[in-house]
Amino acid sequence: MIEIRNVTKAYGPLTVLHDISLSIPEGEIMAIVGPSGAGKTTLLQIMGTLDRPDSGSVFFDGKDAFRLKDRELSKFRNLNIGFIFQFHQLLPEFSARENVAMPALIAGKKKKAAFDEAERLLDLLGLADRINHKPAELSGGEKQRAAIARALINNPRIVLADEPTGSLDSHNRDEIREIIASLRESLHQTFVIVTHDPHVASIADRTVTMEDGRITGEVLAEVKNFV
Repeated sequence: MIEIRNVTKAYGPLTVLHDISLSIPEGEIMAIVGPSGAGKTTLLQIMGTLDRPDSGSVFFDGKDAFRLKDRELSKFRNLNIGFIFQFHQLLPEFSARENVAMPALIAGKKKKAAFDEAERLLDLLGLADRINHKPAELSGGEKQRAAIARALINNPRIVLADEPTGSLDSHNRDEIREIIASLRESLHQTFVIVTHDPHVASIADRTVTMEDGRITGEVLAEVKNFV
């Protein structure tokens, strides 16, 4: 589904990605692991079209995303890619339902349809009784579950998660880990997860190791971990 070809990225004199090539099939959970400064987040941002490579290409179903004009690329990103960040990035003045519905509203979906889908996803993630609560009224785990629902609202082809459990305690970490695994089984969702946490990486079908801006190894799971 996604193919990264010979991607290089530098910031000034510092090259953070060196000729990266990687393929991600539909329905896979991929973990990207490695030390801080390895280039994991930069690769994820380029994969998600949030940043452009200096050279190389990112193909979705054979189409080079970076050949799109900026407005077309923004629309493509909103409809095809969901994002989960280490810190939930929920807007404090809006309820959980409003936060989750926002990408659908941006995409032009009618308010009722967007809110109905937001409620369905919040219910799926165990937040049916929290839909009208603002982020300050939610626990850390609840905020991250709402962020997952927001990432799913437009039924994206792929969800990119950057340290999605990094700010959580062990209980909430395990809960989010299990949610991600179950979503792949119930929705056939594709995930790429940047993580330092071996417990989170353990649900992956494939683990890619990075160091100094290069891919240094790939390991396929011998047995898929289903929840």
